[in-house]
Amino acid sequence: MIQVKLFDYEHEKDLEKGMNSFLKGMKEDQLVDIKYNIAAMNEDEEEQIYCFSAMVIYRRT
Repeated sequence: MIQVKLFDYEHEKDLEKGMNSFLKGMKEDQLVDIKYNIAAMNEDEEEQIYCFSAMVIYRRT
């Protein structure tokens, strides 16, 4: 069965840490693909907010 795991963080290092933790418990042949995205938004003229997200597509055994 193919499944997905979604990750969404405001900081790229948090995304890296969360994904590595999840992938550590997975066998290499289970991984199908990883999709990565960055979004930036302005709440006002001085503050910019980033959203780092990824989707891991994997085979559940």
